[in-house]
Amino acid sequence: MSTNPAAGDPEYFTRYPNFALSRSASGVLTLRFHTDGGPHTFDGTTHHDLPRLLEDIAFDSANRVLVITGTGDSFIPGIDGPSLGDLTKPMSFDVMYTEGRRGVQRLVDLEIPIVAAVNGPAPIHSEYALLADVVVASDTTVFSDMPHLAFGIAPGDGLVVVWEETLGLNRARHLVITQGSFTAQQALEWGAVAEVVPLSQVLARAQEIAEEMTRRPQLTNKYMAVVFRQRISRRLAEGMLAGMALEGVTAANLAYQQG
Repeated sequence: MSTNPAAGDPEYFTRYPNFALSRSASGVLTLRFHTDGGPHTFDGTTHHDLPRLLEDIAFDSANRVLVITGTGDSFIPGIDGPSLGDLTKPMSFDVMYTEGRRGVQRLVDLEIPIVAAVNGPAPIHSEYALLADVVVASDTTVFSDMPHLAFGIAPGDGLVVVWEETLGLNRARHLVITQGSFTAQQALEWGAVAEVVPLSQVLARAQEIAEEMTRRPQLTNKYMAVVFRQRISRRLAEGMLAGMALEGVTAANLAYQQG
């Protein structure tokens, strides 16, 4: 299946610079994180654009299944912290809250099946992949949470909720608190991913699964996605309200200590 935008695709396919979008004839939409065509560095533009892109995807009925992946040999390997704004200032953090909460919530509430092709290390926003209904990981994948404790802020933006749901409470909090990581094989053993395949096969396998899904009636796929994500949607809606507020408090505390 082609991964390049084609003539006649919707305008939003080329609106967002950090997302490459393509769609098969049967309605499998592939969303690929990238930066200038290479591995993606998560930045303020991505943070701003993701919730808006997900709204575009949601309202386009030609999208029947979503596949999300990264570029090259990593899912989201880096982050540009300064581009996200000064999180120690309330109005700047409010932008982070508004976009961050909506990005994750709109992903979990997307009313089509989601398949993740995790193409290598995922130290940034691994919850985007682990929220998928089917997670296919390359054998080179390592999941971790690099930025929160490295920046000195509490992880309140949804990752903890998703890790708790997919890994279990005690394992998740141990890994986050100790800045630990887990491999694709561990994730498979713990039930957090569905399959582990060689890196060269991960996207093709995810797209194959997605294509198989399109053989079912569209409404069956739609409401199956809704049914399976109800619990985690509720948990994210509740958890991110308090979590992001507390993340903001810890950011403000950094400024106080440095001031």
